[in-house]
Amino acid sequence: MGQAMALLKTMRPKQWTKNGFIFAPLVFDDKLTNLHYLGRTVAGFLLFCVISGVVYTINDLADLEKDRRHPKKRFRPLAAGDLSPRVAVGAAVGLSVLSLGAAVWLQPSFAAILGGYLLLQLAYSFRLKHVVLLDVLTIAGGFVLRVAGGVPLVDALRFSPWLYLCTTLLALFLGLGKRRGELVFLGEQAGQHRAILDEYNVTLLDQLINTVTSSTILAYALYTFSAVNLPPNHLMMLTIPFVIYGLFRYLYLIHVQGSTLAPDEVLLTDFPLQLDIVLWGASAALILYLG
Repeated sequence: MGQAMALLKTMRPKQWTKNGFIFAPLVFDDKLTNLHYLGRTVAGFLLFCVISGVVYTINDLADLEKDRRHPKKRFRPLAAGDLSPRVAVGAAVGLSVLSLGAAVWLQPSFAAILGGYLLLQLAYSFRLKHVVLLDVLTIAGGFVLRVAGGVPLVDALRFSPWLYLCTTLLALFLGLGKRRGELVFLGEQAGQHRAILDEYNVTLLDQLINTVTSSTILAYALYTFSAVNLPPNHLMMLTIPFVIYGLFRYLYLIHVQGSTLAPDEVLLTDFPLQLDIVLWGASAALILYLG
């Protein structure tokens, strides 16, 4: 494997779907058909992909020795020796500078948010991922910053604060699901691979996931009939069942099917969940733009 391909693999392209949250302001501020704002948001999405790739690279550098002892992570390019640490460091620094420079040119406020995201993720890589509960809250903060990054790119005027709350709760659901999957997959050796897992157990994580699940459904339901930027006919409430099904489908997969995959990996492999998200997106778009 060449160094360039190894670097790309280290930057985790499959994980870049998370950056799709930046499109929320474009869609929910009724500007999806505006080519100018669409172009700016696509550019912002690409910059978030590069920066998130940089973060994954730095995280792998920080966890190099632990990853070499992990049953799955030992195959990552840095841990497997396919990527030189020197190349990884140089790429991380160079891509960070180029991306932040491009972000300033694109929109200064967006650049500040992107820089804040990078700093938060660096704090996570070197400290916060070792602090119980703050680790998953930091993951949620990263998703909120993705959404916030899209706001200045589209000059959003009617973007509802409810969506920040929904994003936070959904991100907590994803973060807690990831921790649960790691804990179940690694079993008694979990703490040897990720020390923070010693601070959790499946019972606690299931209780937290149940709390966040119900809170997410309630917050989204309140958003659908109380946000001022939605059509006054309350048709957005028709999308609530898709949200409920998506959350319940993931719970079914982990509790009945025994899946230990992270939620974002489940999204890439489970067709019913993929179909649910497509149907939610299509129905929400129809209601927003034709309702």
